[in-house]
Amino acid sequence: MLLPLAALLLIAVGQLLFHRTASSYSTRMELQLLLAYILILFLSGQVFRTVEDWRSFVWFVMALGFFVSLFGILQHLTFNGKLYWFREMRFGGIPFGPYVNRNHFAGFAELVIPISLVPLVLGKVRRERWFLVSLFAVVPIGALVLSASRGGLISFFVELGVLLLWMIFRRTLGKHLLTGGAVLFLAFLMVSWLGVQQLVERFSSMQSLEVTVGKRASMRADTWRIFLDHPWLGTGLGTIQIVFPAYETLYDGKIVNHAHNDYLEALAETGIIGGLCCLWFLGILFFDSLRRLSQPVGAFAPTVQLAGLIACLGFLTHSLVDFNLHIPSNALLFFLMANLATTEIRQSSSPIPNSGIARHRHRIR
Repeated sequence: MLLPLAALLLIAVGQLLFHRTASSYSTRMELQLLLAYILILFLSGQVFRTVEDWRSFVWFVMALGFFVSLFGILQHLTFNGKLYWFREMRFGGIPFGPYVNRNHFAGFAELVIPISLVPLVLGKVRRERWFLVSLFAVVPIGALVLSASRGGLISFFVELGVLLLWMIFRRTLGKHLLTGGAVLFLAFLMVSWLGVQQLVERFSSMQSLEVTVGKRASMRADTWRIFLDHPWLGTGLGTIQIVFPAYETLYDGKIVNHAHNDYLEALAETGIIGGLCCLWFLGILFFDSLRRLSQPVGAFAPTVQLAGLIACLGFLTHSLVDFNLHIPSNALLFFLMANLATTEIRQSSSPIPNSGIARHRHRIR
Protein backbone atom coordinates (compact mmCIF):
# COMPACT_ATOMS: atom_id res chain seq x y z
CA MET A 1 0.00 0.00 0.00
CA LEU A 2 3.01 2.30 0.09
CA LEU A 3 3.02 2.81 -3.68
CA PRO A 4 -0.31 4.69 -4.04
CA LEU A 5 0.51 6.79 -0.98
CA ALA A 6 3.93 7.59 -2.44
CA ALA A 7 2.26 8.54 -5.73
CA LEU A 8 -0.07 10.89 -3.84
CA LEU A 9 2.98 12.34 -2.13
CA LEU A 10 4.58 13.05 -5.51
CA ILE A 11 1.43 14.81 -6.67
CA ALA A 12 1.63 17.14 -3.66
CA VAL A 13 5.32 17.76 -4.36
CA GLY A 14 4.45 18.62 -7.97
CA GLN A 15 1.77 21.03 -6.80
CA LEU A 16 4.39 22.84 -4.74
CA LEU A 17 7.14 22.83 -7.35
CA PHE A 18 4.93 24.01 -10.23
CA HIS A 19 2.86 26.42 -8.10
CA ARG A 20 -0.39 24.53 -8.69
CA THR A 21 -1.67 25.02 -5.16
CA ALA A 22 -3.83 27.77 -3.70
CA SER A 23 -1.73 27.77 -0.50
CA SER A 24 1.85 26.58 -0.43
CA TYR A 25 1.83 26.59 3.37
CA SER A 26 -1.27 24.37 3.66
CA THR A 27 0.03 21.94 1.06
CA ARG A 28 3.41 21.77 2.76
CA MET A 29 1.80 20.98 6.12
CA GLU A 30 -0.36 18.21 4.63
CA LEU A 31 2.65 16.91 2.74
CA GLN A 32 4.63 16.52 5.96
CA LEU A 33 1.70 14.73 7.58
CA LEU A 34 1.35 12.35 4.62
CA LEU A 35 5.09 11.67 4.74
CA ALA A 36 4.77 10.77 8.43
CA TYR A 37 1.96 8.32 7.63
CA ILE A 38 4.07 6.67 4.94
CA LEU A 39 7.08 6.33 7.23
CA ILE A 40 5.03 4.83 10.08
CA LEU A 41 3.25 2.47 7.70
CA PHE A 42 6.62 1.36 6.32
CA LEU A 43 8.03 0.81 9.82
CA SER A 44 4.94 -1.13 10.91
CA GLY A 45 5.53 -3.48 7.98
CA GLN A 46 9.02 -4.14 9.32
CA VAL A 47 8.00 -4.54 12.96
CA PHE A 48 4.81 -6.60 12.64
CA ARG A 49 5.57 -9.79 10.72
CA THR A 50 4.72 -12.90 12.71
CA VAL A 51 1.66 -14.10 14.59
CA GLU A 52 3.33 -13.15 17.88
CA ASP A 53 3.94 -9.59 16.66
CA TRP A 54 0.36 -9.07 15.55
CA ARG A 55 -1.05 -10.71 18.67
CA SER A 56 0.70 -8.06 20.76
CA PHE A 57 -0.69 -5.34 18.48
CA VAL A 58 -4.23 -6.73 18.78
CA TRP A 59 -4.09 -6.80 22.59
CA PHE A 60 -2.76 -3.23 22.59
CA VAL A 61 -5.59 -2.00 20.34
CA MET A 62 -8.23 -3.76 22.45
CA ALA A 63 -6.83 -2.25 25.66
CA LEU A 64 -6.51 1.19 24.04
CA GLY A 65 -10.11 1.07 22.84
CA PHE A 66 -11.32 0.02 26.28
CA PHE A 67 -9.54 2.73 28.28
CA VAL A 68 -10.29 5.56 25.82
CA SER A 69 -13.95 4.49 25.73
CA LEU A 70 -14.09 4.25 29.51
CA PHE A 71 -12.68 7.76 29.78
CA GLY A 72 -15.26 8.98 27.28
CA ILE A 73 -18.11 7.43 29.28
CA LEU A 74 -16.86 9.01 32.51
CA GLN A 75 -16.60 12.38 30.82
CA HIS A 76 -20.10 11.94 29.42
CA LEU A 77 -21.54 11.22 32.87
CA THR A 78 -19.73 14.10 34.59
CA PHE A 79 -19.53 16.63 31.76
CA ASN A 80 -19.21 20.24 32.96
CA GLY A 81 -18.85 21.94 29.57
CA LYS A 82 -15.05 21.68 29.50
CA LEU A 83 -12.66 19.29 27.80
CA TYR A 84 -10.88 17.11 30.40
CA TRP A 85 -13.07 18.93 32.96
CA PHE A 86 -10.84 22.03 32.97
CA ARG A 87 -10.01 23.08 29.38
CA GLU A 88 -12.30 25.80 28.01
CA MET A 89 -13.36 25.21 24.39
CA ARG A 90 -13.23 28.72 22.92
CA PHE A 91 -14.15 27.58 19.42
CA GLY A 92 -16.99 25.27 20.43
CA GLY A 93 -17.22 21.52 20.15
CA ILE A 94 -19.08 18.49 21.44
CA PRO A 95 -16.34 16.44 23.14
CA PHE A 96 -16.33 12.77 23.92
CA GLY A 97 -13.23 11.37 25.56
CA PRO A 98 -10.06 13.01 24.21
CA TYR A 99 -11.86 14.12 21.02
CA VAL A 100 -13.32 17.60 20.76
CA ASN A 101 -15.81 16.29 18.17
CA ARG A 102 -17.85 13.25 19.22
CA ASN A 103 -18.06 12.10 15.58
CA HIS A 104 -14.30 11.68 15.58
CA PHE A 105 -14.50 9.51 18.69
CA ALA A 106 -17.02 7.44 16.76
CA GLY A 107 -14.44 7.06 13.99
CA PHE A 108 -11.96 5.78 16.58
CA ALA A 109 -14.54 3.35 18.00
CA GLU A 110 -15.31 1.97 14.54
CA LEU A 111 -11.66 1.03 14.16
CA VAL A 112 -11.16 -0.69 17.52
CA ILE A 113 -14.48 -2.49 18.05
CA PRO A 114 -14.02 -5.19 15.35
CA ILE A 115 -10.66 -6.23 16.81
CA SER A 116 -12.43 -7.68 19.85
CA LEU A 117 -15.91 -8.28 18.42
CA VAL A 118 -14.97 -10.40 15.40
CA PRO A 119 -12.91 -13.03 17.31
CA LEU A 120 -15.71 -13.27 19.89
CA VAL A 121 -18.45 -13.78 17.32
CA LEU A 122 -16.41 -16.30 15.33
CA GLY A 123 -15.55 -18.30 18.45
CA LYS A 124 -11.80 -17.72 18.24
CA VAL A 125 -11.34 -16.65 21.87
CA ARG A 126 -10.28 -19.08 24.57
CA ARG A 127 -12.80 -19.71 27.29
CA GLU A 128 -10.63 -18.26 30.06
CA ARG A 129 -10.24 -15.01 28.08
CA TRP A 130 -13.86 -14.66 27.00
CA PHE A 131 -14.85 -12.30 29.82
CA LEU A 132 -11.90 -9.95 29.26
CA VAL A 133 -12.32 -9.77 25.48
CA SER A 134 -16.08 -9.32 25.93
CA LEU A 135 -15.38 -6.37 28.21
CA PHE A 136 -13.05 -4.92 25.59
CA ALA A 137 -15.91 -5.16 23.06
CA VAL A 138 -18.90 -4.11 25.16
CA VAL A 139 -17.45 -0.89 26.59
CA PRO A 140 -16.43 0.65 23.21
CA ILE A 141 -19.80 -0.33 21.70
CA GLY A 142 -21.60 1.34 24.60
CA ALA A 143 -19.39 4.41 24.28
CA LEU A 144 -20.13 4.61 20.56
CA VAL A 145 -23.86 4.58 21.25
CA LEU A 146 -23.50 7.18 24.01
CA SER A 147 -21.56 9.46 21.67
CA ALA A 148 -24.83 9.81 19.69
CA SER A 149 -22.98 10.03 16.38
CA ARG A 150 -25.35 9.24 13.52
CA GLY A 151 -22.53 8.53 11.09
CA GLY A 152 -20.81 6.39 13.69
CA LEU A 153 -23.92 4.29 14.37
CA ILE A 154 -24.58 3.78 10.66
CA SER A 155 -20.96 2.75 10.11
CA PHE A 156 -21.17 0.31 13.03
CA PHE A 157 -24.27 -1.28 11.52
CA VAL A 158 -22.36 -1.57 8.23
CA GLU A 159 -19.62 -3.44 10.11
CA LEU A 160 -22.20 -5.78 11.66
CA GLY A 161 -23.75 -6.32 8.22
CA VAL A 162 -20.39 -7.23 6.68
CA LEU A 163 -19.67 -9.65 9.52
CA LEU A 164 -23.14 -11.19 9.10
CA LEU A 165 -22.60 -11.62 5.36
CA TRP A 166 -19.23 -13.24 6.02
CA MET A 167 -20.80 -15.76 8.39
CA ILE A 168 -23.52 -16.52 5.84
CA PHE A 169 -20.88 -17.00 3.16
CA ARG A 170 -18.90 -19.31 5.44
CA ARG A 171 -22.10 -21.07 6.56
CA THR A 172 -21.38 -20.47 10.23
CA LEU A 173 -24.27 -18.11 10.98
CA GLY A 174 -26.24 -20.45 13.24
CA LYS A 175 -23.16 -21.53 15.13
CA HIS A 176 -21.92 -18.07 16.12
CA LEU A 177 -25.02 -15.87 15.98
CA LEU A 178 -25.77 -16.45 19.67
CA THR A 179 -22.36 -15.15 20.75
CA GLY A 180 -22.68 -11.98 18.70
CA GLY A 181 -26.18 -11.39 20.00
CA ALA A 182 -24.98 -11.83 23.58
CA VAL A 183 -22.25 -9.19 23.16
CA LEU A 184 -24.66 -6.69 21.62
CA PHE A 185 -27.22 -7.43 24.35
CA LEU A 186 -24.63 -6.70 27.04
CA ALA A 187 -23.77 -3.41 25.34
CA PHE A 188 -27.49 -2.54 25.23
CA LEU A 189 -27.83 -3.33 28.93
CA MET A 190 -24.90 -1.05 29.73
CA VAL A 191 -26.40 1.83 27.76
CA SER A 192 -29.80 1.22 29.37
CA TRP A 193 -28.23 1.24 32.81
CA LEU A 194 -26.55 4.58 32.08
CA GLY A 195 -29.88 6.02 30.95
CA VAL A 196 -31.69 5.76 27.63
CA GLN A 197 -33.75 8.90 28.27
CA GLN A 198 -30.62 10.98 28.84
CA LEU A 199 -29.15 9.54 25.65
CA VAL A 200 -32.23 10.51 23.61
CA GLU A 201 -32.23 14.03 25.04
CA ARG A 202 -28.51 14.40 24.42
CA PHE A 203 -28.91 13.11 20.86
CA SER A 204 -31.69 15.63 20.16
CA SER A 205 -29.85 18.58 21.70
CA MET A 206 -26.62 17.87 19.86
CA GLN A 207 -28.13 18.00 16.41
CA SER A 208 -28.80 21.74 16.77
CA LEU A 209 -25.13 22.36 17.52
CA GLU A 210 -23.81 20.57 14.45
CA VAL A 211 -23.74 21.36 10.74
CA THR A 212 -27.26 20.96 9.39
CA VAL A 213 -28.20 18.41 6.75
CA GLY A 214 -28.88 21.17 4.25
CA LYS A 215 -25.50 22.76 4.90
CA ARG A 216 -23.74 19.42 4.46
CA ALA A 217 -25.49 18.85 1.13
CA SER A 218 -24.52 22.36 0.03
CA MET A 219 -20.90 21.77 1.04
CA ARG A 220 -20.76 18.57 -1.00
CA ALA A 221 -22.20 20.32 -4.05
CA ASP A 222 -19.80 23.25 -3.70
CA THR A 223 -16.84 20.90 -3.29
CA TRP A 224 -17.87 19.11 -6.47
CA ARG A 225 -17.87 22.46 -8.29
CA ILE A 226 -14.32 23.06 -7.07
CA PHE A 227 -13.31 19.73 -8.60
CA LEU A 228 -15.00 20.56 -11.90
CA ASP A 229 -13.04 23.81 -12.13
CA HIS A 230 -9.72 22.07 -11.26
CA PRO A 231 -10.20 18.55 -12.65
CA TRP A 232 -6.65 17.28 -13.16
CA LEU A 233 -4.43 18.34 -10.24
CA GLY A 234 -6.96 20.02 -7.97
CA THR A 235 -6.42 23.16 -5.94
CA GLY A 236 -3.60 21.76 -3.81
CA LEU A 237 -3.45 19.29 -0.96
CA GLY A 238 -4.95 20.77 2.20
CA THR A 239 -6.37 23.90 0.54
CA ILE A 240 -10.14 23.33 0.77
CA GLN A 241 -10.47 25.99 3.50
CA ILE A 242 -8.67 28.56 1.33
CA VAL A 243 -10.63 27.88 -1.86
CA PHE A 244 -14.10 27.13 -0.50
CA PRO A 245 -15.35 30.71 0.25
CA ALA A 246 -15.42 31.57 -3.46
CA TYR A 247 -17.70 28.59 -4.13
CA GLU A 248 -19.88 28.72 -1.03
CA THR A 249 -23.58 28.95 -1.90
CA LEU A 250 -25.10 28.67 1.59
CA TYR A 251 -23.17 31.15 3.70
CA ASP A 252 -23.72 30.95 7.46
CA GLY A 253 -20.81 33.05 8.74
CA LYS A 254 -18.72 30.00 9.71
CA ILE A 255 -15.40 28.79 8.34
CA VAL A 256 -15.56 25.58 6.30
CA ASN A 257 -12.28 23.74 6.89
CA HIS A 258 -13.43 20.36 5.51
CA ALA A 259 -16.11 19.18 3.11
CA HIS A 260 -17.53 16.47 5.45
CA ASN A 261 -16.82 13.99 2.67
CA ASP A 262 -13.25 12.74 2.42
CA TYR A 263 -13.68 11.46 -1.14
CA LEU A 264 -14.98 14.71 -2.62
CA GLU A 265 -12.36 16.65 -0.70
CA ALA A 266 -9.60 14.46 -2.12
CA LEU A 267 -10.91 15.05 -5.65
CA ALA A 268 -11.13 18.81 -5.11
CA GLU A 269 -7.59 19.06 -3.71
CA THR A 270 -5.73 16.54 -5.92
CA GLY A 271 -7.93 16.17 -9.00
CA ILE A 272 -8.45 13.07 -11.10
CA ILE A 273 -4.83 11.98 -10.72
CA GLY A 274 -5.07 12.07 -6.94
CA GLY A 275 -8.44 10.34 -7.08
CA LEU A 276 -6.86 7.50 -9.08
CA CYS A 277 -4.19 7.14 -6.38
CA CYS A 278 -6.91 6.86 -3.73
CA LEU A 279 -8.76 4.31 -5.86
CA TRP A 280 -5.51 2.39 -6.26
CA PHE A 281 -5.05 2.30 -2.50
CA LEU A 282 -8.64 1.11 -1.90
CA GLY A 283 -8.27 -1.56 -4.58
CA ILE A 284 -5.16 -2.93 -2.89
CA LEU A 285 -6.93 -2.86 0.48
CA PHE A 286 -9.97 -4.79 -0.70
CA PHE A 287 -8.43 -7.32 -3.08
CA ASP A 288 -5.33 -8.10 -1.02
CA SER A 289 -7.33 -8.52 2.16
CA LEU A 290 -9.83 -10.84 0.46
CA ARG A 291 -6.95 -12.82 -0.97
CA ARG A 292 -5.44 -13.19 2.51
CA LEU A 293 -8.76 -14.34 3.92
CA SER A 294 -9.01 -17.10 1.33
CA GLN A 295 -5.73 -18.66 2.48
CA PRO A 296 -6.00 -21.26 5.30
CA VAL A 297 -3.08 -20.10 7.46
CA GLY A 298 -4.44 -20.92 10.89
CA ALA A 299 -7.13 -19.62 13.24
CA PHE A 300 -5.56 -16.36 14.43
CA ALA A 301 -4.37 -14.73 11.20
CA PRO A 302 -7.57 -14.84 9.09
CA THR A 303 -9.70 -13.81 12.08
CA VAL A 304 -7.78 -10.63 12.92
CA GLN A 305 -7.32 -9.80 9.24
CA LEU A 306 -11.08 -10.02 8.78
CA ALA A 307 -11.41 -7.72 11.80
CA GLY A 308 -8.99 -5.26 10.20
CA LEU A 309 -10.92 -5.29 6.92
CA ILE A 310 -14.27 -4.77 8.66
CA ALA A 311 -12.80 -1.90 10.69
CA CYS A 312 -11.58 -0.22 7.50
CA LEU A 313 -14.95 -0.70 5.77
CA GLY A 314 -16.81 0.92 8.66
CA PHE A 315 -14.34 3.80 8.81
CA LEU A 316 -14.54 4.38 5.05
CA THR A 317 -18.33 4.42 5.27
CA HIS A 318 -18.15 7.18 7.87
CA SER A 319 -15.86 9.14 5.53
CA LEU A 320 -18.87 9.70 3.26
CA VAL A 321 -20.34 12.12 5.82
CA ASP A 322 -17.35 13.30 7.86
CA PHE A 323 -13.60 13.98 7.72
CA ASN A 324 -12.08 11.37 10.04
CA LEU A 325 -9.20 10.82 7.61
CA HIS A 326 -8.09 14.37 8.46
CA ILE A 327 -7.83 13.53 12.17
CA PRO A 328 -4.20 12.30 12.50
CA SER A 329 -4.85 9.79 15.29
CA ASN A 330 -7.74 8.17 13.40
CA ALA A 331 -5.93 8.25 10.06
CA LEU A 332 -2.87 6.59 11.57
CA LEU A 333 -4.96 3.86 13.18
CA PHE A 334 -6.78 3.35 9.87
CA PHE A 335 -3.50 2.80 8.02
CA LEU A 336 -2.37 0.30 10.66
CA MET A 337 -5.67 -1.59 10.32
CA ALA A 338 -5.27 -1.57 6.55
CA ASN A 339 -1.78 -3.00 7.00
CA LEU A 340 -3.18 -5.71 9.27
CA ALA A 341 -5.84 -6.63 6.70
CA THR A 342 -3.44 -6.95 3.77
CA THR A 343 -0.10 -8.09 5.16
CA GLU A 344 1.30 -11.61 5.07
CA ILE A 345 1.30 -12.91 8.64
CA ARG A 346 3.92 -15.55 9.25
CA GLN A 347 3.11 -18.32 11.67
CA SER A 348 6.28 -17.91 13.77
CA SER A 349 9.88 -16.86 13.63
CA SER A 350 12.15 -19.23 11.74
CA PRO A 351 13.83 -21.76 14.05
CA ILE A 352 17.60 -22.02 14.25
CA PRO A 353 18.85 -24.58 11.70
CA ASN A 354 19.92 -27.98 13.09
CA SER A 355 18.72 -27.02 16.55
CA GLY A 356 16.94 -29.76 18.43
CA ILE A 357 16.00 -27.26 21.16
CA ALA A 358 14.30 -24.98 18.63
CA ARG A 359 12.34 -27.90 17.14
CA HIS A 360 11.33 -29.03 20.62
CA ARG A 361 10.04 -25.56 21.57
CA HIS A 362 8.13 -25.26 18.30
CA ARG A 363 6.42 -28.59 18.93
CA ILE A 364 5.37 -27.57 22.47
CA ARG A 365 3.85 -24.33 21.27
